[in-house]
Amino acid sequence: MALSLSNNRNALYWAIAAVLGVAALVEILVPGFSAEPDLTLIFLAAVASVLALNRQLPLQNVLSTAVITAFIGSVAHGLSARMDIAMPFGPLTFGTNAGWKIFNAVPCTLPLIWIIAVFNSRGVGRMILRPWRKTRNYGFILIGVTAVLTLVFDLALEPFAAHVKHFWLWHPTRMQLNWHGASPLNFIGWLVVTLLILAFITPTLIKKQPGSSGGLDFHPVALWFGALLIFAVGAGTASLWSAVIVDVIFALIVAVFCWRGARW
Repeated sequence: MALSLSNNRNALYWAIAAVLGVAALVEILVPGFSAEPDLTLIFLAAVASVLALNRQLPLQNVLSTAVITAFIGSVAHGLSARMDIAMPFGPLTFGTNAGWKIFNAVPCTLPLIWIIAVFNSRGVGRMILRPWRKTRNYGFILIGVTAVLTLVFDLALEPFAAHVKHFWLWHPTRMQLNWHGASPLNFIGWLVVTLLILAFITPTLIKKQPGSSGGLDFHPVALWFGALLIFAVGAGTASLWSAVIVDVIFALIVAVFCWRGARW
């Protein structure tokens, strides 16, 4: 029975991955299509992220962590969208391309983006840290690496979401320095909120059953790099070459560390 359930999960994951691959090709080759395929792509990526984590943990654990991640990330973005608060990311306005709004506050894509970013960044972090998985402070190091990788994910996401897909619009702040409209406050906010999310979900993500938990799992790695590829290509279609260069540099650096971890 357990083997059958595992096979079913694998089949469902790869079916979704195939659809994601086709949708990603459309995203890359036809950058001007309507918002509905974008929302479908984000939804499928979130489902694939949940299924990938479900390969290691019970579904109830994965779903509870997904709800917590989506809730905290959405509340934080909802506060930033209120001009009288504009914290913790800075002042922004959500566009209609981001999807219908939950409680007239945040678009439906935001909770899914947080799940994709945090879940797959943690999976990449586990791959990178395989040589140190038996060390005493592994859990804390994984939290830190996950937060940094989530920050890199957002660094690649911002030009794509704001200037290519028009999911949101950044408003000027007193800070002269910005990354395609996003102020440094946004990235500090992503780092802090990610650490807050991980503080809540990490106990649920600890594998309680006996057995090795350090096996190779390329599913979140593929999703994380696939997202960066879409962001980079999308930025290229909008001639945002600084974003493309930064995306490629970070992708190569992370790929080297993942390769090292996979060989261990």
